[in-house]
Amino acid sequence: MDFTNTSYIIMGGTSGMGLAAALALQKHGANLVVVGRDDESMPLAKQKLGTIAVVLAGDATDPVTIEKAILQAHDKFGSITGLFHVAGGSGRKFGDGPLHEMTLDGWNKTFEINLTGMMLSNQAMVRYFLQQKKSGMILNMGSVLGFSPSSKYFVTHAYAAAKSAVIGFSKSIASYYASNNICVNVIAPSLFETPMAQRAMEDQHIKHFLKSKQPLDGGRPGRPVDIVNAVLMLLAPDSNFITGQVLAVDGGWAISEGQYQ
Repeated sequence: MDFTNTSYIIMGGTSGMGLAAALALQKHGANLVVVGRDDESMPLAKQKLGTIAVVLAGDATDPVTIEKAILQAHDKFGSITGLFHVAGGSGRKFGDGPLHEMTLDGWNKTFEINLTGMMLSNQAMVRYFLQQKKSGMILNMGSVLGFSPSSKYFVTHAYAAAKSAVIGFSKSIASYYASNNICVNVIAPSLFETPMAQRAMEDQHIKHFLKSKQPLDGGRPGRPVDIVNAVLMLLAPDSNFITGQVLAVDGGWAISEGQYQ
């Protein structure tokens, strides 16, 4: 895949799967504007990506953040090829959980960080493509929990609803903007080694569960690098005949039963 003379914005690209994708795109010749929260991940991202990439601090749920990213990407690189929206996270600390225990704040906050932020970046990116009269690629981060629930260990109903909505939203805009040659797809990972998954990764029962729930490669959690090939394929300009699709990168999660101790 040739990413020479391409440029991408990655929302949530300073750590985990977003950073892995950024490094892979950069290795293949892409220019990058990477946006992440102003936390301990920022210096490491700047170090790994170097000065050739633009690394910005910002909140994806603030519409100013994506506007700033688009402005900087266009000014520095002349045009923008695509967007990878990774930013999101668990709403458990806000009150997400089983429906009978969930708080309204947990529901609202979970949708804000997983759906509203994505809508804002997609909206701004589509407006850019239309204004520039050019084709473009958009890839959104979903989750297998949006269509393949796990009722014992992963009970966050607002998160599942939000990630399911990511799929519906992405398919809907993919359909509407297909005639403008704007491709919109979703990648849906299972349990990966990310900061959000720290609770699960420290639970021995969940580790045992994964052996049969996502059995590929010994039944391990995913690693950020595991999404790289899927991301490269769906963001490549040559993939301009693929839209409205959901690709699970899940180690077999969605097709496996999973056994409890």
